[in-house]
Amino acid sequence: MSFLKAEWNNLAMINYEVNPQILQKYVPKGTEIDFFNGKCYVSFIGFLFENVRVLGMKIPFHSDFEEVNLRFYVRRFENGVWKRGAVFISEIVPKYAISFVANTFYNEQYQTLPMKHNLKVNESSREFIYQWKVKGIWNTIHVETNKNPIPIEVDSEAEFITEHYFGYTKINEKETFEYQVTHPRWQQLEVINNTSEIDFETVYGPEFAFIRELKPTSVFLAIGSKITIEDKRKI
Repeated sequence: MSFLKAEWNNLAMINYEVNPQILQKYVPKGTEIDFFNGKCYVSFIGFLFENVRVLGMKIPFHSDFEEVNLRFYVRRFENGVWKRGAVFISEIVPKYAISFVANTFYNEQYQTLPMKHNLKVNESSREFIYQWKVKGIWNTIHVETNKNPIPIEVDSEAEFITEHYFGYTKINEKETFEYQVTHPRWQQLEVINNTSEIDFETVYGPEFAFIRELKPTSVFLAIGSKITIEDKRKI
C-alpha cells in the first residue's frame, strides 16, 4: 500500500537558473545535482494538494489544502540507471498536522503559515492565485494562462522540471531518505502573464534573497493529476 495517495492539481511553476554552489549544502548523500543543458534550476511552486489519504485513510479537515515549495533537482545512479528526483528546501502548508507528519516521518522542511488560493475562469484565460502570510505580509503567486491544455514537449525545460519521480531528503551528512512519487505525464497551460510578488528574503532567508533580482527562465502551469508517494527507504 502506498504511504500517501492524493492529487496534485494546478501547479504554478516559476523556474530560475542559479549557481549550483549555492545548493551544495542541501544535496543529500548519494545524489548529485541534476542539470538541464548545463543549467542548474530551482523551482518555486504553488499548487493544490487534494483528496489526501494516508495509508488509505482520509484525515478529517486535512484532505484538501494549498502548498508552496522551493525545490531543486538531483539524480542518483543505482543498478545501472539514473534515478531523477527533487530536494525540497522549504514546503509551506496551512495545517500544523501536515507539517508534523512530513517533518517527523520524512524529515522534510515543512512550515505552517496562513494560506489561501483563488482560481478564476475568464472569457479567454484562467488565473491561478496562491497566497501565504509571513510576518503579517501576504506573498502571492499569480499567473494567468491560456484556457486550452497543451502537451509538455519531449526534451523541453518543462519536461525536465516535471519529470522527476523521486524525492530525496538529507537526514545528515551520511544518510538520505529516498521515496518514489508516481503520476502520469502531465499537460500544461501556457502562462501569458506572471504578476507574482514574493519576498524571498523574508520567506527563505538572506541566502535566497538574490532570487528576487532574477528573471525566471520559464513559468508554466502543470495541470497535475492523481499521485502516490511510496514509503521511504534509507540509503
